[in-house]
Amino acid sequence: MQGPVSVKIENVHVSFGRTRVLTGVNLDIEPGEFFAFLGPSGSGKSTLLRAIAGFGPLPAGRIVIDGQDITALPPWKRNVGMVFQSYALWPHMTVRKNIAFGLEEHNVEAKEIRRRVDAALDLVGLAEFADRRPTQLSGGQQQRVALARTVVVEPRVLLLDEPLSNLDANLRVQMRRDILELQRKLSLTTIFVTHDQEEANTMSDRMAVLNDGVIQQVGAPMALYDQPDNLFVADFLGTANVLNGRFITDNGRSRFTDESGIEIAIDKEVEHERGAVVLRPQNLTIQSPGVSHDARVTPLLGTVQYIEFLGSIVRYAVQVGPHSILIDESHRQGGQVFKQGASVEVGVDSNYLTTLAQ
Repeated sequence: MQGPVSVKIENVHVSFGRTRVLTGVNLDIEPGEFFAFLGPSGSGKSTLLRAIAGFGPLPAGRIVIDGQDITALPPWKRNVGMVFQSYALWPHMTVRKNIAFGLEEHNVEAKEIRRRVDAALDLVGLAEFADRRPTQLSGGQQQRVALARTVVVEPRVLLLDEPLSNLDANLRVQMRRDILELQRKLSLTTIFVTHDQEEANTMSDRMAVLNDGVIQQVGAPMALYDQPDNLFVADFLGTANVLNGRFITDNGRSRFTDESGIEIAIDKEVEHERGAVVLRPQNLTIQSPGVSHDARVTPLLGTVQYIEFLGSIVRYAVQVGPHSILIDESHRQGGQVFKQGASVEVGVDSNYLTTLAQ
């Protein structure tokens, strides 16, 4: 298989009739990168993947693979491999025949087909299942057949359209690892579509968050989580407490205040006047009122509304003024647990919050 290739998407627009689905999409995907398109249903992520594959309406703009403009090429001339959500295996064919199908369509010599199919079966750990039919396999095994059938033709780019959504939770975790291991072995540029944040976070080198056909932010999963560009990204990636209000700056330091009178110290100067603070639950603390705290921490007095025990964490919802603020505390056997109705202080550390402009 050839070396990994880059994928460039330049000012791509896609419409279905009068309905605009993608608007001005620009992306540079590096050779060998595992890149995710993440977003809610209807955000345009699958449409963008299908545009790269050559399915759907001809997009405006350019799609370039390894320096070649493929925008107007039919799918069979792009040399990209796509694994569909439904796997799309031939039920009447054996595993071996399913994997060989694409090579036979390309008139590859029989000896070479056998060699490459055997290698693909070994790669996905299904050599002993070569003579079975898809209905005789588990969901995870069918997924491996679909992957083997795709990589055996040696595509320049591997496209995965929510390939794990039909699997149960435990199998999804194992398949995530298997797919990532396969991608690393092949050093194959891979683009993965999902609405599942956990899948995107654990598998991708970088990801693009889409909403309403527009890319909201691109970056490494942890960077997007910790430093979102806007409220959509902050709210979509994990759990976030969002307080809207204004920022008041004096002598190079700012403070946030909202209409209810809540004030939070910001240990830096905030340039915008109107906006929001984003508080992640795990970055907040909860304690009894009056206990001393670090000078960076703003204490907010509140009342525990409810408690959720989630195994490794205890999640509190605390009513602070008009806001219900979530706080996640690590659970330790024998540790303190505040009861519903208890008066508490929520600690907001100025080092662990995000400020966003409106």
